[in-house]
Amino acid sequence: MSQDIKDKIIAIIAEQAVLEPSDVTMEQTLDDLGIDSMGLVECIFAIEEAFDIQVPFNANEPQKSEFDISSVAAIVEAVRALVTRQNA
Repeated sequence: MSQDIKDKIIAIIAEQAVLEPSDVTMEQTLDDLGIDSMGLVECIFAIEEAFDIQVPFNANEPQKSEFDISSVAAIVEAVRALVTRQNA
């Protein structure tokens, strides 16, 4: 399940960045990938839909969000935590 979450998130981010999933690394930020604030919102919606979760993210104040978007790895970990919490 854990690898599946990572792969799905990388695919979502890659699609938004118009890249191949193999071009996305865990260390990259969304800025590194050329994803702007509108692209971020699209990623959040796609993640919510793919995992049937609610992401605690406020697009108007992303720095105050509980959802860490500092890197691809941070997003993967945040989604893992939300999925785990939901399935508990």
